Amino acid sequence: MSEHKNPFFEPYGTPHDTVPFDRIRLEDFEEAFMEGIRRDNEQIEKTINNPEKPTFDNTIINTEEDEGYYDLLSRVSTVFFNLLSAETNDEMDALAQKMQPILTQHANDVRLNPKLFERIRQVHLHHRKLTAEEKMLLDNCYEGFVRSGALLDEAGKNQLRQLTEEASMLSLQFSQNLLKEQKAYSLDITDEKQLDGLPETAREAAALTWKERHNAVGTENQTAGQGWTFTLDYPSYSPFMTYSTQRELRKQMYMARNTVCTHANSENNIEICKRLVNLRREIAQLLGYKTYADYVLKRRMASNTRNVYKLLNNLIDAYKPTAQREREELTKLYMKSPSTKSSSEKPSAKDSKKGHQADKMMPWDSGFYSHQLQMKKYNLDAEMLRPYFELSKVIQGVFGLANKLYGITFKENKEIPVYHPDVKAYEVFDKDGGFLAVFYADFHPRKGKQGGAWMTEYQGQYIDRKGENVRPHVSVVMNLTKPTEEKPALLTLGEVETFLHEFGHSLHGMFANTRFESLSGTNVWWDFVELPSQFMENFAIEKDFLSTFAFHYQTSEPLPDELIQRIVKSRNFMTATACLRQVSLGLLDMAYYTQKHEFADDIIGFEKKAWKKAILGEQLEETCMTVQFSHIMAGGYAAGYYSYKWAEVLDADAFSVFKRHGIFDQKTAQSFRDNILSKGGTEHPMTLYKRFRGGEPTIEALLKRNGIKNKGRQQTRTDRQDKPRKSADKK
Repeated sequence: MSEHKNPFFEPYGTPHDTVPFDRIRLEDFEEAFMEGIRRDNEQIEKTINNPEKPTFDNTIINTEEDEGYYDLLSRVSTVFFNLLSAETNDEMDALAQKMQPILTQHANDVRLNPKLFERIRQVHLHHRKLTAEEKMLLDNCYEGFVRSGALLDEAGKNQLRQLTEEASMLSLQFSQNLLKEQKAYSLDITDEKQLDGLPETAREAAALTWKERHNAVGTENQTAGQGWTFTLDYPSYSPFMTYSTQRELRKQMYMARNTVCTHANSENNIEICKRLVNLRREIAQLLGYKTYADYVLKRRMASNTRNVYKLLNNLIDAYKPTAQREREELTKLYMKSPSTKSSSEKPSAKDSKKGHQADKMMPWDSGFYSHQLQMKKYNLDAEMLRPYFELSKVIQGVFGLANKLYGITFKENKEIPVYHPDVKAYEVFDKDGGFLAVFYADFHPRKGKQGGAWMTEYQGQYIDRKGENVRPHVSVVMNLTKPTEEKPALLTLGEVETFLHEFGHSLHGMFANTRFESLSGTNVWWDFVELPSQFMENFAIEKDFLSTFAFHYQTSEPLPDELIQRIVKSRNFMTATACLRQVSLGLLDMAYYTQKHEFADDIIGFEKKAWKKAILGEQLEETCMTVQFSHIMAGGYAAGYYSYKWAEVLDADAFSVFKRHGIFDQKTAQSFRDNILSKGGTEHPMTLYKRFRGGEPTIEALLKRNGIKNKGRQQTRTDRQDKPRKSADKK
């Protein structure tokens, strides 16, 4: 038997130098981490002991182009932390707990190294004539060190080390707690009558989950019999809340999902959230900012908290009247429904005391009655469309869209190693036939996978010292409906939109064409990074796009025009309510990170007050979003969740150009690619956007798309500042 070699220590020897997942063992990670840190330190010593005068080339490029021997730490970190989100287990979680403080300490050692910073400072003050991209790299490098504490005195640096190390550990603990709590819950049903209202697809998926959990080989319940298991994974939870007529069971599911990480157990995240808010405030104030939001927004298009609140308040003003009418319409339907008067719907005395009244619409009723209302108004629901959205056809459609717009093609390569059988790997070729990228797609939920959907990279794009354009390896990770024993994976329209969203991020990565990796692809300011993704969602309801792939999985009949018309007519169904939901999350985020003093409030009570302005429905005292709000607690969107609405203004404005010239217009698409998708963070995002659009964006295209009337309101520019000047200020 041959001796195992750590694959991180040698050339991968795989197609396009892709990660050899099939050869990596758990013990390889720690060994590679420690060797990577050693090599990093060796390179830093060489840089700071260089007797030559500090220059852009011997200092800045040295820290950026850490190729070959020296990039080990980056390579192993990328693989490990991507897998920690997509395919973790108890052993990986334990290793993450062990390595996180070591890695944070190393990062601090680099950023707080006075000799290294002095060389960077000298280059920042005295440098040769630089290209725009070189200047951006230099500015980012210098400001990155400053924002990481390089200007602090020794006592300040020591304090910063303590704060950042604690914050990194708590963020990791938050994510691990959330995954364990979400995956631990299940609703097991053995009485088929309790499946009333649920579509066949939901029943089949639940039956498969029951078999997987109860009849697994080696378990005590190997002969558990017939049953149905529903989980908090979106493809299971959402249909249950939409179609189940069993109000009490909807309530159980809703309360399980919305009280995650609030229980008296080791996965409770309440104190972790409090501490994270305070740690980030302390870090910001140590660095000279009043609040953490002030610290974050200095490197964002929004620039300051006033502009964020201006956007959020403008959206509330524009959408709340319509959202209130939507709520009233929903309530009327609820009150007319016989089920609200049913004796089986009567609450317990305990529930009545809390306001859980049978004659009052509750949060677990919203999805069910929204579906009823949509059927009444448009005769449309997600199950009607599922047969036309078979996953393999959707993949063809999304790839075909990229081909129509940009001329690129995708070819599955089964020789490229993957980390799970669900994952597919593709080679991507440009319109001239040249290799463009590797694209991984990971579609379905499973035990070791975080909820939600995201795009990431295993290798970023850059041009190496030999002049070779190193192409990226990008990945999209989702939690879409799984195939069952009876049917292939049939998606909802919402899941198609999710695929398009993450695919938009991947195009941002695949089209990257910059010199430096830290400026390529999605390495842009975070209130700009959602533009390419949200832009792609616009195609989901376009007839010319749907007609390319939406065929019935059994009959091959195309999606009927009449159904497409109903989709288009219903596109703004409950859109104002959905907008206020996003705004409410933005308000909650800002409320935490504009704190100037120690945060000691009760998390649940604070949350209810923070977003009250944008909340129309019932708020239950037991529920809490904060403790599962990964974006702002562990996902890098702290003081940045508004970015989704900020970028929505941009994406609506950008798509209006395509609507004017044709949604497949290649000239417009090429301009979008050349000016935005390929440029990464090499220039200010508004400069890039204006180069594509010919001007600054306004909120008008979004209001028009959503059917919101904007009478008597002035145009609102997304980058308007307190002074009449150009605007200043990613995942």
